[in-house]
This record gives sequence, C-alpha cells and structure tokens, in this order.
Amino acid sequence: MKKTKYPEQLSMLVYLARWLVLASAVGALAGLASSALLLSLEWATDTRNAHRWLLWLLPLAGFAVGLLYHLMGKSVEGGNNLLIDEIHDPKKIVPKRMAPLILLGTVITHLFGGSAGREGTAVQMGGALADMITRITRLEPDERRILLMAGISAGFASVFGTPLAGAIFGLEVLAIGRLRYDAILPCFIAAIISDQIPELLGVHHTHYVIPFVPHFSIGIFGATLLAGIVFGLVGMLFAEATHGLSRLVKRVIAFPPLRPFAGGVVVLLLAQLPNTDKYLGLGIPTIVEAFEKPLPVYDFADKIVFTVVTLASGFKGGEVTPLFYIGATLGNALAQVLSMPIPVLAGLGFVAVFAGAANTPIASTVMAIELFGPEIGVLAGIACVVSYLFSGHSGIYHAQRVGHAKRLTIPEGMRLSDIAGFRKRSRDDTDKADADRK
Repeated sequence: MKKTKYPEQLSMLVYLARWLVLASAVGALAGLASSALLLSLEWATDTRNAHRWLLWLLPLAGFAVGLLYHLMGKSVEGGNNLLIDEIHDPKKIVPKRMAPLILLGTVITHLFGGSAGREGTAVQMGGALADMITRITRLEPDERRILLMAGISAGFASVFGTPLAGAIFGLEVLAIGRLRYDAILPCFIAAIISDQIPELLGVHHTHYVIPFVPHFSIGIFGATLLAGIVFGLVGMLFAEATHGLSRLVKRVIAFPPLRPFAGGVVVLLLAQLPNTDKYLGLGIPTIVEAFEKPLPVYDFADKIVFTVVTLASGFKGGEVTPLFYIGATLGNALAQVLSMPIPVLAGLGFVAVFAGAANTPIASTVMAIELFGPEIGVLAGIACVVSYLFSGHSGIYHAQRVGHAKRLTIPEGMRLSDIAGFRKRSRDDTDKADADRK
C-alpha cells in the first residue's frame, strides 16, 4: 500500500479541483452543442411542417447522408458504439469530425421526415468534444476513459434536461449490471454544467404532466409489474428489429449510400397512408397527447416500424426519443386495459421501454423523478427494473458489455453483439456432448 504524509482529504481537494476544471469544460461544450442541436431540430421540424413537399425528397436526403458518411465518416460510423468501445478498449482518439457529421446528418434526417431521435447525436457530440480535450491535455488512458464517460453524461443531460439521469446514464450504459464509480464525480459535474447551458441560452425542454399518482396498493403493484413486463418485451423487440434489419440491409445493398435511399423510399411510401404524419420526426406532440387523452392502441407499433426502417437503413439521429414515444403511447394503450390513470402509465412507459432497450434501469428511474416528480418514483422503479429484466440480453447499444448477466450464464465482458454467437456455440457444444455420450 502506498503511504503518504498528507491526509487523504488533501489529495481529494487536488482531485476535485482537477476534475472540476476538466468536467466543467466538457459540460460547457456539450451544453453548447446540444443547444445548437435542439434549435436546429426545432427549425427542421417547423420547416418540414410548413413545407410538406420536403418529405418527397427523403430518399435523396438519405442518399446524401449515406454518401457524406461513405466519403468522410467511415471512422465515426460506429456512433455511440464507437464511444463505448473506446471506453472499454482505448485505441485512438475519436475523430473531431464526429460532432459536425452527426449534427448535420441528424438535421437532414428530421428536415425531410425521417423518424429518429436526438440522444444519439447529443451523446456523440459530447464524446467527441470530450476527446478533443484529451487531445489537448494529453490525459492518460484511464483519465481519457473517465472524460469520455463525462462527455456521454453531459450530452444526455443537456438534450433532455435531466442532469441526474444524465450523470447516471454515463456510468450505467457501458456494461449490464455494473457501474463505474471511478467516474462518478466527473460525470455528475459535466452533466450538471451541461444542463445549465440550454436554459441560459433560452432553449427550453418539453414538460410532461402527471397530475395525480394513485396511492400504492396490491392492485397498483400488480398492474405495474404486468406493464413492466410488456415494456421490456417491446424494448427488446425494438432493439432486435433495428439490429436485424440493419444486418439485412447491409447484406442486400452493397453500396452504403443506397441503403438510406432505400429506407427513405419505404418511409415515404408508409407516410402516404392516412394519419401517419405523427410518426415522422421526433413526435413530441403525440408524446404530450399520450399524457392527456386516449390514443389509438396501435400508435406504438406504427412508430416502431417508422423508426426501425429509418435508423436501420442508415439515417442519423437517436433511438431514445422514439423509445419515449413508443413507451408513452404503449402505456396509454395499456391504461385502457389496466386500472391505472392514463398519465401514470404513459409516464411509466416513457421511461421503462427506454430502460429495457438501453439496459439502464437506474438512470431511467431517476429520469422519471426528474421529469414527473418524486411521487412517481416507486412505480417507476418497479416498471424500469422489471422492463430491464424482461428485455433480456439485447439492447440498442450492441457495444455494451456484460458486467453481470441478468439470469443466463454469459461471460463477463462480452459485447451484446457477440452473445448470439456464444449461445450458438454453447448449443453446438451441448449437442456434440450429447452425441458423444450416445
């Protein structure tokens, strides 16, 4: 054990001062980037709504995004998964072009009607800007890991206005069942600082209202458990459908720019069906409505289709806001069956489908408290944990590692994308062993 003549608390003051400076810089940069993103998406959405003919250019917009990444963005095409991989296995500094490319690609996606989110963009910008600081300060690999995690936290916190959930998200998203406490201070500082920037610049977040949360009872507990199971299964469905269609598109279409072109054609054709405009873009108005009145029970399924086609074909954006839409409208539909108020189940679905799809039950529970108030905390915790368990070992981030498996015996450190192959090898080994015994 290393001995020192100075009190431990004195060394902690030095540690605090160092990370206060570094994490604040990351938070400020990520907050500015998220503010630019939010303003840009607001402009893109308003412009598309005012000029409906822009939707007919969606295939060409997809080709432009695909060509842009094919020519300039191959090194950053991994997006959030690239950041997660770099934190687990540092290899090289994230290219600076990640931030402007993902911002431009996301704005184009929304301007022409693609169904996507914004979290992925904010997180990638936060991570790229954080690594820009590591390039300047020449941080050691372990410190670089921590600063990248702070960048993820800052991007998430500032784009949704949830500093505590953002901080925890950066700690929780890396590995299933395990948190990295060595980064807890930088993640919290970066998230809190970044959350202040949009408000200072006059950029406001959407507010969702749950006017009344029923008292806890056996009936409420049972309904929340049942809803949590459904939320987890739908989160798994979304993740598996997105990854599966992405693999299929890559096999069928060899030239990358043609993939989002084809996806744009499919979305354009789907959008010609009646009452499908609400499935384009972020879908914030429909999310707000899900807290206020009964909606068609199929809204969540239609949003899954539009978003999976958009993202799997190569358009840019994020998965989380569509997951909020899917969860809120699914909760709205379940409230018409279960004996719970519509706003409550819409709020639980809002966070719990995301918890299952991203494997982040703690961050999602804290997000519910930040967005809807502390009264929802207990029910949100139940729904998010159950959803997390029932989503299985799948997720929207295939670079996530297994820190502690949910139930199955899966080696620690395995990427989610490698689990299917592991299971197949395990079955083959079992079959071979059975054959040998016979």
